[in-house]
Amino acid sequence: MDEELNRIIREAKQGNKDAFAPLVHRFKDHVYRYAFGMLGDRMEAEDLSQEAFMKCYASLPQLESEFSFVSWLNRIVSNLCVDRLKKRNKETTKTTSQDALGDMEIKSAREQHRVDSLKQTIDEAMELLSPDHRKIILLHDVQGFRYEEIAEILEIPLGTVKSRLNAARLALRLVMRRGEDKV
Repeated sequence: MDEELNRIIREAKQGNKDAFAPLVHRFKDHVYRYAFGMLGDRMEAEDLSQEAFMKCYASLPQLESEFSFVSWLNRIVSNLCVDRLKKRNKETTKTTSQDALGDMEIKSAREQHRVDSLKQTIDEAMELLSPDHRKIILLHDVQGFRYEEIAEILEIPLGTVKSRLNAARLALRLVMRRGEDKV
């Protein structure tokens, strides 16, 4: 994390409202993508993103170290997503693979159809995973967090991160191969 960002976080922690705006600007896309990946609904992800930043602002003075800001923000978003999923009384949601597949160059209508079909298959398979499995895949495979960062975000041991990611990938593979019911 760069020194400028640390300075902004310190100022925001001390109550400088103007210092919080750059934090929102810098992390809004990241928060939205994570929320959308968990919730599968654009409007709900936007609402949750705003809620996450409001909660972040209100709780910022309690942040122990500016170096842990990103993990702390992700934990807020993760907890809000889980709460939102519980309120829906539904354990499965849609996710998008657009970020992962969006960079592919599409050269023909046939290839476009194949990519669309693959995206749909991944979305449907992700819907069938448990929230814990979906969360770990999104954090590691989509957003690129390291094991240590995920352990901090989810507040679980490093070994649990590794085993849960392995189990989530196996479950995703099974669902994609067999189209089985909830894993």
